[in-house]
Amino acid sequence: MFLARSLVKMAANNAVLNRLEQKGAEADQVIEYLKQQVALLKEKAILQASLREEKKLRVENAKLKKEIEGLKQELIQAEIRNGVKHIPIPSSGTISVASFSEDLLQPTPVTSSPSGPKDQIKGGSEEKKKKEKAEKKGEKREKKQPPPGAGSDDSRPMDVSRLDLRVGCIITAKNHPDADSLYVEEVDVGEANPRTVVSGLVKHVPLEQMQNRMVVLLCNLKPAKMRGVVSQAMVMCASSPEKVEILAPPSGAVPGERITFEGFPGEPEKELNPKKKMWEQIQPDLHTNDQCIATYKGVPFEVKGKGVCRAQTMASSGIK
Repeated sequence: MFLARSLVKMAANNAVLNRLEQKGAEADQVIEYLKQQVALLKEKAILQASLREEKKLRVENAKLKKEIEGLKQELIQAEIRNGVKHIPIPSSGTISVASFSEDLLQPTPVTSSPSGPKDQIKGGSEEKKKKEKAEKKGEKREKKQPPPGAGSDDSRPMDVSRLDLRVGCIITAKNHPDADSLYVEEVDVGEANPRTVVSGLVKHVPLEQMQNRMVVLLCNLKPAKMRGVVSQAMVMCASSPEKVEILAPPSGAVPGERITFEGFPGEPEKELNPKKKMWEQIQPDLHTNDQCIATYKGVPFEVKGKGVCRAQTMASSGIK
């Protein structure tokens, strides 16, 4: 009888333990879901703050333009009161106002030259020759100037807009035939043919995890030969001396989509100039934040309409 009671009691205790374990697992799932929601809310807050700042700047810009127009009108009225004439001059479809003082509108007196007609003809021909030379020089300068969009625009700031960052998908990856620490990958970046990419990830990512994997790819580095294989791009990773993690694009992103940065507009360079060390100047400002989101100067790597790029676990790390 005592044994039976003990068995019943043990069974009841086991049932209670099972229920507690089940509740614990459910609680863990709820906590994980809440963490994900908090992370999403923080991302939205960052984007909304950027949009608010942009709107504020636009409003301030409009106010400044209005103040400048008002000051222009005051200046014009002051000049008119001081006897300065304002003559409208049409220029390329618009009319600008030019100010001329009274003495500039007076005819210029012509003085007679002591030299004869021959000297005048000779002087005129020399002036004509000088004018023709100046015109030829101007034409040569125009020919030397590159057409719009060709080459690098040095007037632009050296920022992340110069990088051609795109979503890619590693189709296949294999070990480099002549280097134990390198992989050779074929990566789809939305072009007619995949790009060959060489990456030093053997010590950090198993080969089976490299197959059919979505990545962020830097596409406008100058192609470089690495142990006999030409690499045409670079896989972007969160990196520290101890650990490396491949950056992941947002869910739903497809190969070829551009990575953009709020507040840094502009088309990327066709190819980063290694002599100007463009990549070396921009790379130090690439980091993951405390939520593992990839950023440039705090602005997230974003695929429009899809979300942001991130590392798996590496927070506050460099990116290269």
